[in-house]
Amino acid sequence: MTPQVTDHKGGVWSIAVPIPDNPLGHTLVHLLETGRGPVLVDTGWDDPDSWDTLVAGVGACGFAVNDLHGVLITHHHPDHHGLSGRVREVSGAWIAMHAADTAVVRRTREAAPGQWLDHLTARLAAAGAPDAHLAPLREARAGGRGGRPPGRGAALPDRDIAPGELLDLPGRRVRAVWTPGHTPGHVCLHLEEEHPSGRAGGFGRLFSGDHLLPGITPHIGLYEDPEGDGGEALDPLGDYLASLERVGRLAPAEVLPAHQHAFTDAGGRVRELLAHHEARLSQLRELLREPRTPWQLSTAMEWNRPWEQIPYASRTIAVTEAEAHLRRLVKLGRAERVAGSDPVRYQAV
Repeated sequence: MTPQVTDHKGGVWSIAVPIPDNPLGHTLVHLLETGRGPVLVDTGWDDPDSWDTLVAGVGACGFAVNDLHGVLITHHHPDHHGLSGRVREVSGAWIAMHAADTAVVRRTREAAPGQWLDHLTARLAAAGAPDAHLAPLREARAGGRGGRPPGRGAALPDRDIAPGELLDLPGRRVRAVWTPGHTPGHVCLHLEEEHPSGRAGGFGRLFSGDHLLPGITPHIGLYEDPEGDGGEALDPLGDYLASLERVGRLAPAEVLPAHQHAFTDAGGRVRELLAHHEARLSQLRELLREPRTPWQLSTAMEWNRPWEQIPYASRTIAVTEAEAHLRRLVKLGRAERVAGSDPVRYQAV
């Protein structure tokens, strides 16, 4: 196996770890050399081929997996956090994550059988999903299937990553930047060191996870809490937009994302994403001249393909994105619930 490994110089490497059956193709796992041994930023999907690629990639960087000192997780999604437990088992490395995402991992691990499926079915029904979409979920529940929520095997971290913290990585200056939105505990990691090429136009390098990608707009849905009240006070899209502005002010010389490729001009990409979401909010407000449920809104929104061609599971994800934008419009006073509607409908103000 010849892994795709890139030497970004200055003791920073990236390893393309495959994601099985996913159009993203791979996660860019970064290896950072420190005075106490190498540390990974994310780990990749928990899959035998992914593990073999990670092991070979660490070897191509000049290390063995059992040399690893720690694992920094940008967020809890399985293509980032999936292999962290196995890395810890082999190497004894610690795992660090923001407390908000650690709480998601803990809730998922402790969920009662069927709880996640009940939560998902109820939330989709409240969003106005038709019986044809709900039927497979109800059948799975009645048949005792789907009792294990996704990510149940994810490792619990040993350490918290605190916002603004200068991490304990001897010989390196890495500062945690809390960037909620894609998940409640997403963090970027700012390597506060001069770029090894002496590149002008910014300071340091940013491990951006899924927060800032060169050609993809990250999914922003609702934060999931099967035991919660629906999180009506939470505003994930608002969190994301504020986080984008925070990263833009950092002005790193280079961004090292978890997908696609490294890039410069973080500020330009931030402006593109802010403009994209403002345009999307304006489009949705136009659609809400007619009262719609979140499901009806999602079917009317523009996606990368017609609604009829969107797979079943992706439709569920699309509805959560519609709900996140609705939540933002309500917070801005640009939309409101229609009183007495069931399932709930929203209209422009």
